[in-house]
Amino acid sequence: MDKPQILVYVEKSLNYNAFDVKWIPRSAKFVTIGSHARGTGALQVHEMCEGSLKLVHNAERPKALKCGTFGASALEDRHLAVGDFEGKMEIIDLAAAETPVYSVKAHEEIINAIDGVAGLNIGKGAPEIATGSRDGLVKVWDPRQRDRPVVTIEPKEGEQKRDCWSVAFGNSHSMEERALCAGFDNGDVKMFDLRTMEVKWETNVKNGVCSLEFDRKDIDMNKLLATTLESKFHIYDLRTFHEEKGFAGMMDKGHKSTIWCGRHLPQDREIFVTTGGNGSLMLWKYSYPSAQSKKLSDGSEVGVAGEAKPLQNATITDQPITSFDWSPDKMGLSVCTGLDQTVRVVIMTKLNIV
Repeated sequence: MDKPQILVYVEKSLNYNAFDVKWIPRSAKFVTIGSHARGTGALQVHEMCEGSLKLVHNAERPKALKCGTFGASALEDRHLAVGDFEGKMEIIDLAAAETPVYSVKAHEEIINAIDGVAGLNIGKGAPEIATGSRDGLVKVWDPRQRDRPVVTIEPKEGEQKRDCWSVAFGNSHSMEERALCAGFDNGDVKMFDLRTMEVKWETNVKNGVCSLEFDRKDIDMNKLLATTLESKFHIYDLRTFHEEKGFAGMMDKGHKSTIWCGRHLPQDREIFVTTGGNGSLMLWKYSYPSAQSKKLSDGSEVGVAGEAKPLQNATITDQPITSFDWSPDKMGLSVCTGLDQTVRVVIMTKLNIV
């Protein structure tokens, strides 16, 4: 019993497909977003209340919603940015969800992924939102600027447009620095340096990139977690960059199915969870090598990746778990949704002693 345990605390059936879930910071509430069968968007706020989940707000949007983030909103506002199936990005005040505070036609096709930075007192610089779409474009938006993105990243002339499945901000430790990673359906992972406006690094992981996340957004970039189809995840050590070899990385095979999502524990960035297409949650801890870099014969330095140790796993449904979020306030408290139209609050114990 010394190992962490994964316990479903409470679950609730939904009458729609939930594609994303996010804890509302500094509260016992979370928001689920998705699609009704009739093609409209579902947006609900649920509150934990004496061992059950209470629906406290229910809104229906004109188009199905795919993804959401609080990452670019001030803590006092806690506005949710969402991307929908028609390519629209909106910022919503959950207290008045029917009328967005910001709305823009961001892409020509579905917005698959969204991430925010410099809100919630996390990260430096301007509050920005990144969107990735089936149209092959990655865009960065500043909510203070109407109608047009501050950055548009598109394929080079002659390159085929690929479906962007995931985006993630990192390296936001100063007013000048900012990195954005994007993952695509063909396995491409590209890191953009938003200060120099160039591709800093790219690789291919051979399978579609379902999720990307830096272990922390507001520090010198340290690690990047990428999860993929075909049951593999990759962790890249971002402290040492080699001009030819890029970043060092390790690969592991956890679930026997697609790994839909990977999320680092906010209170300890070496612990992370992955969610599987077989309905399982797996808890991991990353261990650093004795030295994170080594010198090559030509005098250059190359990074050395560590390894991931499984701590616990549990199958909580027979359908894929497609979204997951840790509570930023309570260690071990989490929420997830899956293709079984159910939302579950999950508690993971003993994370402070592993």
